[in-house]
Amino acid sequence: MTVKLIASDMDDTLLNSNTKISERNAAAIHKAIAKGIVFMIATGRMYVSVKPYADALGLDVPLVTYNGALVKGSKSGKVYYEHPLKLDTALELLAYCKEKGYYIQSYQGDELWVKEETVFSAEYERISGIKAKPVGEKLYHPEVAPYKLLAMTKPEEFQKVWQDIQQKFAGKVTVTSSRDNFLELMEPGVNKWNAVKAVAASYGIRPEEVMCIGDSNNDLSMIENAGIGVAVANAKPAVQAAAELVTASNDEDGVAEVIERFTL
Repeated sequence: MTVKLIASDMDDTLLNSNTKISERNAAAIHKAIAKGIVFMIATGRMYVSVKPYADALGLDVPLVTYNGALVKGSKSGKVYYEHPLKLDTALELLAYCKEKGYYIQSYQGDELWVKEETVFSAEYERISGIKAKPVGEKLYHPEVAPYKLLAMTKPEEFQKVWQDIQQKFAGKVTVTSSRDNFLELMEPGVNKWNAVKAVAASYGIRPEEVMCIGDSNNDLSMIENAGIGVAVANAKPAVQAAAELVTASNDEDGVAEVIERFTL
């Protein structure tokens, strides 16, 4: 099978444990691009958090951000499409999380809104490199629909909060996770695969010519549907089970290994 487009998740996949792109990963990506293969990033992160990595790789492609809620050009800044949460749904979710005492943060434009600085917001800032904007009670009353909401919990409470929100908002929201305590909340139908597939189509590339690489639950949609779905060795068991193959871990240049195997 000919691979014409490669879409990789960022955290715990393309990035190592130090949130860096290794020299080997970068070299493999540049070689693939030189052969005419499209390489793109598909992430739950904010656009502003992804762009520096895309720039470092010299990418000139649409980037899938917010788990597919926004697809935006890495160099042009062109918005290819956006699917934010419905404002009414967002307001309902925010009110519910406030009532339950769940930590919630909102992505307004390319700003990260939090009620106040907490250990959760500090953890997110450390991982993403983005400074949160404390807005107090305004967090619960946005006037513009957010791209997504993200709830964070203690690890032992995660499954309970997931089930609680999923049952309460069944049919109104897509619920997935990117880390063991990150609960991602998007508009129904928003996922990485639908966004990657749309980008591929804009290049005239068929789904079976796409390779997708990831590690977590929010990568399942693209790993299950791509022509070649790849899990890194540190991926969750369910992701590894869904993948056609498992490459090395994110700390062992797994992205480079699979690119070298299939394209170089």
